[in-house]
Amino acid sequence: MKIDILTLFPEMFSSLNESIIGKAREKNLIEIDLINIRDFSKDKHKKVDDTPYGGGAGMVIKPDVVYDAFKSIKSDNAKTIYMSPQGKVLESNKVKELSKENHLIILCGHYEGIDQRVLDEIVDEEISIGDYVLTGGELPAMVLIDSVSRYIEGVISSESVEEESFSNGLLEYPQYTRPEIFLNKQVPQVLKSRKS
Repeated sequence: MKIDILTLFPEMFSSLNESIIGKAREKNLIEIDLINIRDFSKDKHKKVDDTPYGGGAGMVIKPDVVYDAFKSIKSDNAKTIYMSPQGKVLESNKVKELSKENHLIILCGHYEGIDQRVLDEIVDEEISIGDYVLTGGELPAMVLIDSVSRYIEGVISSESVEEESFSNGLLEYPQYTRPEIFLNKQVPQVLKSRKS
């Protein structure tokens, strides 16, 4: 799977080089590219935002810089997602659906948001990770990438995916490991009788 991330803060994504996602990238199971929206600013100071029409607090990301960044990576088979508190809340079925895509483009908002005209032009779907507001779309994008990546063949074992929480509509049971006794609490007897 190819994932392009449109962001003002590409350095925030360094954690995607670690752990399971990092290993999946090394094996070329997932290709993740970061596109800095600021690189498409025509302003000599690389400014990408301006005051909102109609007034109000904060700044809005300008449509032209987002559009030019998007055009630099757009492909016919890409699905473009805007991480937004106004979007539909991410859930397991959506994660599975997205894992079947060949190319995801994830747009990360910041400040007061992005000019609606460019969102209307390029975005296929808005997704939220919960009913709260964050300072930007970078953390939600990482949540989306992590959850979707788990369903890409070879990233983790198929057995792990099948046994995970929400696979059968149920939450996973408590887990235990050695030592058998910790702080005077024992591993449940029923688990000790199973081979580990």
